[in-house]
Amino acid sequence: MKVTEHIENAKGKTLFSFEVVPPQKGKNIQDLYDNIDPLMEFKPPFIDVTTSREEFVYIEKEGLLDRRIVRMRPGTVGICASIKHKYQVDTVPHVLCGGFTREETEYMLVDCHYLGIENVMALRGDAMKHQRYFEPTQGGHTYANELVSQIKDITRGKYLHDTVEAVNKPDFCVGVAGYPEKHLEAPSLEYDLKRLQDKVDAGADYVVTQMFFDNKKFFEFVERARAMGIDVPIIPGLKPIAVARHLQLLPQVFKIDMPEDLIKAVEQCKNNKDVRQVGVEWCIQQSKELKEAGVPVLHYYSMGKSDNVKAVASAVF
Repeated sequence: MKVTEHIENAKGKTLFSFEVVPPQKGKNIQDLYDNIDPLMEFKPPFIDVTTSREEFVYIEKEGLLDRRIVRMRPGTVGICASIKHKYQVDTVPHVLCGGFTREETEYMLVDCHYLGIENVMALRGDAMKHQRYFEPTQGGHTYANELVSQIKDITRGKYLHDTVEAVNKPDFCVGVAGYPEKHLEAPSLEYDLKRLQDKVDAGADYVVTQMFFDNKKFFEFVERARAMGIDVPIIPGLKPIAVARHLQLLPQVFKIDMPEDLIKAVEQCKNNKDVRQVGVEWCIQQSKELKEAGVPVLHYYSMGKSDNVKAVASAVF
């Protein structure tokens, strides 16, 4: 079932969903299941699975360093299929511009269709570690709206090199990212909202936001988006702070602000166990306020650990 159908069928009730990171190459998928299991009691209608782009590694060969391209977390579509089969829940693989050609994207979408995966999250992706700014992959997309257009073309039977007349055409529900505090590369929030409008105009069906810690910023973002004519569901993305280092790391990586009350609460903690509890309590209050406001879904970034997300969900759902 599509994400938008789950929202419609909920008839105003706020749903619970979360995002998982595939295990690194060489690790057991059971580690992933162990993090998913505790969250299934909250009946998520769908689970997002991230996709990682390629990385460069340097291998010493005959006294020289040979640069190789590797993918440390392969198999997103296969993992989605495995989760879907094991838990009887819809899955949402992330599809990236960065690191993938249009052909590779098409192959991934064809696999999704064959496996009964109806939802995808279309993202530009981040720059590689050695790049200061995002650089498109040769033969790939530069912007997420181009990726959305390719996905929607496939739903019409239009593939890269031919048009297929088929009774069983894919009909993907496409999610895209929104940034309540603007994307780190955008010169202004207004500019960033116009880029979100581009993605919706290309066919995006819903929006999931970057994490934020001040609900006021989310409400203002939604209000401005609606004023621009963006009328698809907007889902808030949340993450409980887990360690003291997050005060510096999260603003640095995601270019987001931390509320002063949250900063003071974390600074008063004696250890990371206390920080984790502060993060859970803050996220609970965020979640309750957002739920009271009638958001369609509360979406949590679990980042491979589910205990704090479970603590939040237990208090909210």
